[in-house]
Amino acid sequence: MPPFATNRSEFDVIVTDAENRSVILVVEDEESYQDALNIGLTVEGFVVIGATNIAQARQLMVSAKPDLVLLDIMLPDGSGIDYCRELYDSTRTPVIMVTARSSEVDVVLGLEIGAADYVTKPFRLRELIARIRAVLRRPLTNTEDEIVTFGDLRIDFVRRTVIRGGEEIELSRKEFDLLALFASRLGQVVTREVCLDTLWWGLELSDTRTLDTHVKRLRQKIENDPANPRHLITIRGVGFRLDP
Repeated sequence: MPPFATNRSEFDVIVTDAENRSVILVVEDEESYQDALNIGLTVEGFVVIGATNIAQARQLMVSAKPDLVLLDIMLPDGSGIDYCRELYDSTRTPVIMVTARSSEVDVVLGLEIGAADYVTKPFRLRELIARIRAVLRRPLTNTEDEIVTFGDLRIDFVRRTVIRGGEEIELSRKEFDLLALFASRLGQVVTREVCLDTLWWGLELSDTRTLDTHVKRLRQKIENDPANPRHLITIRGVGFRLDP
């Protein structure tokens, strides 16, 4: 089985004739997990490149442009949480946190700073692969326009800012992502399933309190009368619609 690629020349060799295969960057300093992930993901048809620290990961993000990052939290040269936040601010490459830390606080923190999913060690390889494929299938929350304007709102997708009545309003990362998802389908119903699958993969449909809380916060920030919303409309039993 080929080793991890850790530089551009090695990466070029590995991806020869593999243009249609997804490239996975594994950032992990434990050799046993490196080997298991390299073998398991390669057998499943992925191109696997690896870094044992954040410095190597930064280089490979530029040279290899992976489709997804598997990121450990505890790394020798820094925090995976901080690096996840860095990736989220600089690129939309999805990140799955892979770590031995499994407290609810760690899970929530990882998801709030932009991680697409969160898997704890020890994990089942089959489950991890299913999660990887699910994340790679997610629709991108983008629009053909960089800026969407309606009512007194101005949403800038490049700068990730929202202006209301001439003043910038502060949104959390998840609040902006949710608003961006709605704005990318302006005037169309976005189902609860799509919201959860796009932003909170793995959250059961029967437990949508997190989604409802974010929608409530959005209304408080973008609506003149949150109790009687004009833009962010609930379609009972189905989902939500953002009206211009």
